[in-house]
Amino acid sequence: MWSSTTDTNDSQDIEVYDTTGLYGETGRFRVLQFSGEAVQGALDLDHPRRVVFEYPRAMIHLMEAGNPYFEDVFLIGHGIGTIAGYFAEKRFKVAEINPQVVDYSRTHFGYDQDNVLIGDGRSLLEEEEDHRYDYILLDAFTAAGTPPQFTSLEFFRLTRDKLHGHGAMIMNLMGRSGNDRLISAIHTTLSEVYPYTRSFALPAEGNADLRNIIMVGSARPVPCQSRHMAGFSEITPGIGHVIRDR
Repeated sequence: MWSSTTDTNDSQDIEVYDTTGLYGETGRFRVLQFSGEAVQGALDLDHPRRVVFEYPRAMIHLMEAGNPYFEDVFLIGHGIGTIAGYFAEKRFKVAEINPQVVDYSRTHFGYDQDNVLIGDGRSLLEEEEDHRYDYILLDAFTAAGTPPQFTSLEFFRLTRDKLHGHGAMIMNLMGRSGNDRLISAIHTTLSEVYPYTRSFALPAEGNADLRNIIMVGSARPVPCQSRHMAGFSEITPGIGHVIRDR
């Protein structure tokens, strides 16, 4: 049984629907989807506390492994509120450019935190005090992929200023399993700002297949345990160009 509602905001179609199958798994799921194909979040209606997708599970592990006592997080890209909802006892500040996404997260997915700011995530982060955050998370997508203002040298310098000395930047990206020039460029640019970086990817069948890639930058080594990375394996992106603001 499917039900859907759509809205056009920020040049994206948003759809919410229920389905009994999701990526080969049978059950009862509610899905938030952008632009007709890009799934942004899913709720297991039979187990609402479950984190359905691999990438937020891996990001959650990296946060807990890096600093189990963290308190303050700035998150760019709300979706259905999976990570902020999982860490409801922590101090999250969430930036989301599309108010309809926030509304749907509350009315269809049960998000009940009062910590979402509407606006461009980079501009909102600029307004934050320096050295405040344990983590800055990036999970922002449009139909064209990660917005370019979140992959530049200037943006990564901004994140470094807003993190305290032991903080880390964690990004969820999409890239191809072959030689992906953009992923290589993002990693090279991140490495210009952070002395320690690690990248992880889900497996893909072919070089042209898109897959989730998690990239971390920090001033100190980035710990993790592979068995808790939800199927992500470490990768070494190639050397690319440094991305700068246009």
